[in-house]
Amino acid sequence: MIIQQIRFLLVFLFSFYFCSGQDMPKNEKRIYTTKSLENLDTPIIDGVLTDTSWDIVEWQTDFIENLPDENTSPTEQTKFKILYDSKFLYVAFKCYDKEPDKIVKRLSRRDGFDGDFVEVNIDSYHDKRTGFSFTISASGVKSDEFIADNGNNWDASWNPIWYVKTNVDSEGWTAEMKIPLSQLKFSASENQVWGFQATRRYFRKQERSIWQRIPADAPGWVSEFGELRGLVHLKPQKQLEIQPYFLTQLDTYEQETGNPFREGQDLSLKAGLDAKIGITNDLTLDLTINPDFGQVEADPAVIALDGFQVFLQEKRPFFIENKNIFDYNFANNEDNLFYSRRIGRSPQGIISTQKGEFVKRPQNSTILGAAKFSGKTKNGWSLGILESVTGNEYVKIDNGLERKDVLVEPLTNYFVGRAQKDFNDRNSFLGAIVTATNRNTDEPQFTFLRAAAYSGGLDFKHNWKDRKYFVAGNIVGSHVFGSKESITNTQKEITHLFQRVDANYVSVDNDRTSLTGTGGKIEAGKVSDGHWRYNASVTWRSPELELNDIGFLRQADEIKQTLYVSYQALKPFGAFRSGMVRFEPFTTYDFGGFHNRTYYDILGKAEFKNYWWANIGFSYKPRTFNNAYLQGGPKFRFSEEFVSYNVFGSDPRKKLRFQAGVFFAQGKNNSFSYKELDPSVTYQPTNSVSITINPNFNINQSKTQYVTQSSFENGTRYITSHLDQQTVSASLRLNYNINPNFTIQYYGQPFASTGKYSNFNYVTNPRAYYFGDRTVSYANNQISYDSNTNIYNVDENQNGTTDYSFLNPNFSFVQFRSNLVLRWEYIPGSEIYLVWSQGTNGSGNPIDDLFVNLNTQILGKQPQNTFILKATYRFLL
Repeated sequence: MIIQQIRFLLVFLFSFYFCSGQDMPKNEKRIYTTKSLENLDTPIIDGVLTDTSWDIVEWQTDFIENLPDENTSPTEQTKFKILYDSKFLYVAFKCYDKEPDKIVKRLSRRDGFDGDFVEVNIDSYHDKRTGFSFTISASGVKSDEFIADNGNNWDASWNPIWYVKTNVDSEGWTAEMKIPLSQLKFSASENQVWGFQATRRYFRKQERSIWQRIPADAPGWVSEFGELRGLVHLKPQKQLEIQPYFLTQLDTYEQETGNPFREGQDLSLKAGLDAKIGITNDLTLDLTINPDFGQVEADPAVIALDGFQVFLQEKRPFFIENKNIFDYNFANNEDNLFYSRRIGRSPQGIISTQKGEFVKRPQNSTILGAAKFSGKTKNGWSLGILESVTGNEYVKIDNGLERKDVLVEPLTNYFVGRAQKDFNDRNSFLGAIVTATNRNTDEPQFTFLRAAAYSGGLDFKHNWKDRKYFVAGNIVGSHVFGSKESITNTQKEITHLFQRVDANYVSVDNDRTSLTGTGGKIEAGKVSDGHWRYNASVTWRSPELELNDIGFLRQADEIKQTLYVSYQALKPFGAFRSGMVRFEPFTTYDFGGFHNRTYYDILGKAEFKNYWWANIGFSYKPRTFNNAYLQGGPKFRFSEEFVSYNVFGSDPRKKLRFQAGVFFAQGKNNSFSYKELDPSVTYQPTNSVSITINPNFNINQSKTQYVTQSSFENGTRYITSHLDQQTVSASLRLNYNINPNFTIQYYGQPFASTGKYSNFNYVTNPRAYYFGDRTVSYANNQISYDSNTNIYNVDENQNGTTDYSFLNPNFSFVQFRSNLVLRWEYIPGSEIYLVWSQGTNGSGNPIDDLFVNLNTQILGKQPQNTFILKATYRFLL
């Protein structure tokens, strides 16, 4: 059955290639011709456009509205000029405004994108897929992004050095930009032709106007740019930057008597170096020595009751830059052959200690060094190579008489190689990736770790009919090997669960020393021209696929078929500025041929003419079977589920604005439910100050929550129970922007989650339609609780002897994290940070109220404080 469905879907997908239909009408390309300054004086970047050098080129104007009413005249007109010399590109903007006193000049940190602004997008590769974006707000705040995937990916982590000034006058406001050519990538052609777009946001009406018209139903962004010409005799600039840093850190915490590792405070000094070396104008080598990979803002608190790993966003600058080149998503937004958070992960070794011994355990593995070679050539090659080494990591153990170091993470090498090639007039690409992880597992304590892991993949995309239709696909493969213990562990991990008792197509082989698996995706559809969009796809992940040494894979063993259909408004209508509706059903199967899930989802998005907005969605899940819920046990059925999710927000132009999300899920017969309220309020009394409060409260309830499993009478008991989990958190953000280069930010979040388990039962018929038939509850004389040991004892056969026991699963986790950050960019690209971080973790009493636990575990405990002073200086050579 599965093979027939896949065959049908593949025929359907590839039939798109033979679609006829009318071509989209061509959108006339605009051309701006710049001139070289040659021997003229360069403009002074002061935001006042009085330099005579600007007179050698003409103003370009006639901007057209893009949002919300596409292809109409904007409220206010805009014009620009462009000049260049051998080192820089110069851009001047004149933004007319009949009421200059109402220009919105909100301040923020870099990449804030707030208030009125102008923006230039430069496709200097002229590949019609990637570009460089430079944005300047009326208040003088810079924002910059690297554009990838034809405008579907905007990476704000790219931070080039460039220079800007703005000025408000009686006609509106003006801006001057000075962009070093070393920050752009382009060929050595005698006469350059670059893709170019200029954008203005008129904040008071939430209106965007652009120089080159891009229809609302266009297939992308970069592919529709106009052209910048007149660039003659430009020589590519090889980038050479060196950025040393110096850091001092003081940690203070509650002293622990007798513990030599908890004496009340620690002081450390650190220095390192980052460098960028332009091998060619197209390709850059990034190096880092003793990098500072500290994160200014900690990861959010998460409790995962299902046992699966949690995907965390990368926040370390070295790995973020040029991230788009190394990304290889192959099945969904998280599955990826490269997940950079694996590098520098927490040590995986487990140690045992004796009474009287104190332990100092490192939070992360030390990255000895890393290098990254990446870029895109004029011939359409996107290339990326990343190499990183983490050293042996030790736990220190002290018993008062002697101190010893115990190895808990071995020397490990990580490698990623990525390449893509554009062809067919940039309408198609073909790519490949390889990854490798090699560990020194010679020590006997590391037999549980895989010695090596390799993965690779091929991907492609082809667009036709002026990018109206597309077909895309990828395939991945993995190979891991190591000791018998490590591969046995891999087979039993929740990602794979080969030990599942009702799976006749996989089984644990204790003698295996390797695993090889595959995965991939094939997709095709219509992405432009008119109101309708649609695509269909099939993805698969074989049971043996394993990527979690350097990639991310939550669960293997799945075949998924998806259909996506959407309708979007191209013009404002009625009470709406914009709107769209999407319908997305999918089904999943495992590799044993079992139909696990059927899912229907409908989503509507709208922005109203009063600038309020709303997203409303509904889901229906008539069939859900979960292979992993009983963690090695049989497949478990969930009742039919109904879901609604509603998010709405007020006018973003106002000083006081808010948004709120309301989420609700309910299983049939009230077998489980989830409720969440997620409001957020922002108050901005002045352009330089903003305060945001985001409380969150959710309730998770289930009558068949998995607890644990125990052996009983030559079999296994899979124990579940009623669960009542309540979670509350509240984040506070305070931003004070003294000027565009000097900011103070505060972030704080208390978090508390309590789970209470009751009415314990065990699974007898896991696939029963009615949830009450899936389990049998323990009678009062079968189960007892020992408060001294915090253990439940079960005498299931009631013979007076305990048959099995399990730990009381009740929990109460409390955490507080805060950061106060002062940032000063004293010259472009060079910064000073002063950071105060504070945090505490605690385990409250599950019987107590959430707010009682917040009080006792946060306000009643001494937090750990971290003070950091960091300075960087960026040399441009």
